Amino acid sequence: MFKNTLLKALETAGTKIRSFDETDFKISSKEGINNLVTEVDHAAEEVIIATIKESFPDHHILSEECGDLVQDSQYKWIIDPIDGTVNFANRIPICCVSIGLEHNGKMILGGVFNPFLNELFLAERGQGATLNDKKISVSTKTSVEAACLVTGFPYTYLDEPNGPLEVFGRFIRKGVPVRRLGSAAIDLAWVACGRFDGFFEHKLQAWDSAAGFLLVEEAGGKVTNMKGEPYSPYEHGIIASNGTIHDELIQWVKGEIPQQS
Repeated sequence: MFKNTLLKALETAGTKIRSFDETDFKISSKEGINNLVTEVDHAAEEVIIATIKESFPDHHILSEECGDLVQDSQYKWIIDPIDGTVNFANRIPICCVSIGLEHNGKMILGGVFNPFLNELFLAERGQGATLNDKKISVSTKTSVEAACLVTGFPYTYLDEPNGPLEVFGRFIRKGVPVRRLGSAAIDLAWVACGRFDGFFEHKLQAWDSAAGFLLVEEAGGKVTNMKGEPYSPYEHGIIASNGTIHDELIQWVKGEIPQQS
C-alpha cells in the first residue's frame, strides 16, 4: 500500500505540474538570490500531502514548502514537490517530483518523477530500482578521469577553501566533464541509471536527496557523506557514485587527488 500511495502521489503531482505547462504562474523568491518558489510548487505539494493523508493520516510529513508536519509515527514522508524550480520557472524540462518514505530513520521507498520527460524512477529497499518499470543499474566506469560527473551549487554559501567552486575547478582543470542540471533528485536518478558515473554536492536538504540516494543504492551504487562515512539525508554534503570510483571520487573532492602512475 505504501508503494501505491507513492505512485499515486507522484503521478497526481506530475499531472498538476503539467497543467500549468501553457499558462503563466506566480513566481516569488525565498531567502537568497534565485531561490525561487512558484504557485505550482505549492499546488503540487498540496495534492501530494492530500494523497498521503488519505491513506496514512497519522504519518509524519516533511516537505520543502510547508515544512515539518510532525506526527508521532514511525513513518515519515519526505517531499520535494518540484526539485529544480528555477528550471521549471524558466520552462526548462529538467525538474521533478521527489518523494521518499522513511521508517524508523531508514529510507525504505523512493520515487522521482519527471512529468516532462515522462520518466518515473522507483526504488524499494532490498528490491532494486527501476525506470518506467525496467530495472536499472549504475555504470561500470572504473576511474574518475574516465567518468562523466554531475554536481550542483548552493544558492548561498561562503567561498571557503575546498568549497563548491574550488572543487568544481579541480575537475575541470584536469579535463573531467562535470555537468550541472539544477536538480539534485534528477542528478541522483541519472547516476542510478548509469547516465552519470558520480555526483557530489556540498549543501543539500533532506527533500533533495531522500528518494534519490535510495535509487543509487538500490541500483548498485554507493552513497556517503563527503568524508566517506554512511550517508544521512539530514546532513548537507553528499557523494554518490557507481561504487567502483567512489573512494577515488572522495579523494578528488577532498583535494587528495591520487598520483597517476
